[in-house]
Amino acid sequence: MNDLARAKRNGLERAAILLLTLGETEAAEILKHLGAKDVQRLGRSMAELANVSRDEVRNVLGDFTSAVESQTSLGVANEEFVRKVLMSALGPEKANSLMDRIALGNARKGLDALKWMDPRAVADLVRSEHPQIVAIILSYLGAEQAAEVLAVLPDAMRADLVVRIATLDGIQPSALAELDEVMEKQFAASGGAATSSVLGGLRTAAEMVNLMDSSVGTSLMTDIGKSDEALSQKIQELMFVFDDLLEIDDRGMQELLRQVPADKLLIALKGADESFKTKVFKNMSQRAAEMLKGDLEAKGPVRLSDVEAAQKEILLAARKLADEGTIQLGGKGEQYV
Repeated sequence: MNDLARAKRNGLERAAILLLTLGETEAAEILKHLGAKDVQRLGRSMAELANVSRDEVRNVLGDFTSAVESQTSLGVANEEFVRKVLMSALGPEKANSLMDRIALGNARKGLDALKWMDPRAVADLVRSEHPQIVAIILSYLGAEQAAEVLAVLPDAMRADLVVRIATLDGIQPSALAELDEVMEKQFAASGGAATSSVLGGLRTAAEMVNLMDSSVGTSLMTDIGKSDEALSQKIQELMFVFDDLLEIDDRGMQELLRQVPADKLLIALKGADESFKTKVFKNMSQRAAEMLKGDLEAKGPVRLSDVEAAQKEILLAARKLADEGTIQLGGKGEQYV
């Protein structure tokens, strides 16, 4: 393949070619280490690939390995391949949600463009919309980004929005499509968005609140409790906080620690109580535990915001492992018989 032909494929497309060539199991292992946005972008690119020549495959693989297998999965049931990979990497719930957003054969841009905007920009864009519209948009964005948008919206709006999200029982695809078109007219952006009737609900609301700064989340739950105590209790039962990691069994904790970067664990432990530190040390090798204890003693003061951010990253890793069935979360809302 000549340089001109090579230039037609951008980095994202080349990554998609590589994953399709590797096969479902290997691709899933790679996707496990990527964020949701990257998985979505790669998934969409994988699904949209067409007319991939063997020369292109050889050149892409040449960047990563010296050998190229004679057969590839390219062009064969791309949509089903992507679905299986995402199911293996993220579990059924998140995989189905991401497949809704990958937009196979759908070129709409409005709602999807919000995913690439700064939280403050999204807040400025939606703050004048009807609260029910804002609730639908936040449900579409996903818990992490929605939590950031909620945090910069006026205090008076937050409780009402979370209540609306928690009680949202899906939306007609046609209505979501209309909203998508309205948002697209407000700004120009790249990407696509698929319609989905599975938006909102108690778990979505709980994940959003769970990812907000603790002070903001606590205040928000207090406000919701004042207007609807029963709903507030249901949301709290589905929330999973850092202290709940103590309920993970030793095998699950060992698996979680393998997924957490050492620097993030160090910062997270600066704000953890002694019982949690003891559990972590117990599930490490003696040498690793002694090194971590030494690093903790040598580490100077750490900002509370940095500690909370590190703890949230560990929580996200725990949720991902739970969705995959690798560990069980025994925190709030879980019952065993």
